[in-house]
Amino acid sequence: MEKTFAGKVVAVTGAARGIGRAIALAFARRGARVLGADIDPLPVEGVEMHRCDVAQEEDVRRFLEHVGPALHVLVNNAGISQFGDLESTPVALFDRVIAVNLRGTYLMSRFAAPLLRAAGQAAIINIASTRALQSEPNTEAYSASKGGILALTHALAMTLGPAVRVNAILPGWIDVTGEELRPEDHAQHPAGRVGRPEDIAAAALFLADPDQSGFITGQQLVVDGGMTRKMIYVE
Repeated sequence: MEKTFAGKVVAVTGAARGIGRAIALAFARRGARVLGADIDPLPVEGVEMHRCDVAQEEDVRRFLEHVGPALHVLVNNAGISQFGDLESTPVALFDRVIAVNLRGTYLMSRFAAPLLRAAGQAAIINIASTRALQSEPNTEAYSASKGGILALTHALAMTLGPAVRVNAILPGWIDVTGEELRPEDHAQHPAGRVGRPEDIAAAALFLADPDQSGFITGQQLVVDGGMTRKMIYVE
């Protein structure tokens, strides 16, 4: 495998599982020094794992102390998806989802900014969701947090450019369980299948590489097998 990111330093939040794990592995396999942040830092091959609650300023500062003088790529992936009835769910649940998903992305980007500027041609990749664009009932906290990430993405792109490009990936249905899915689960996607964590990792590699995406910043890349473009009528 080509070592596209040899000599580069990459930080990935929420790196212990699912999409974050796939992203961390993808960069490590291409030669990067990868530091993973997670509230439960399970081991990931080739990744330096650190415990970090991204909603806590001091945790973020401590994690970034391990990075070194420069950071080439920051992937803000850490997030929680807690849902509840609008009228009966405690407000504390809303606050916690916003704290991890949105505040965490802000804190990590804010305190990593000097390291990213020092690297030159650096990139921030924020993992949002297609729920920033469309919703199901009783998903207010999660949808609001992911919509906020989109606004934060273009704001950061203006603040940190041209030294740092900032883009967002919006995953659709990504199977992180490995359980067998029904044929109809795959068939409903225009691409013919449910997404895999590796699909998001491939998008992150593209957005991190200035040779491939150096003229892309402040944008949102939807990776959902075409579902947000699909018209659905009741038959």
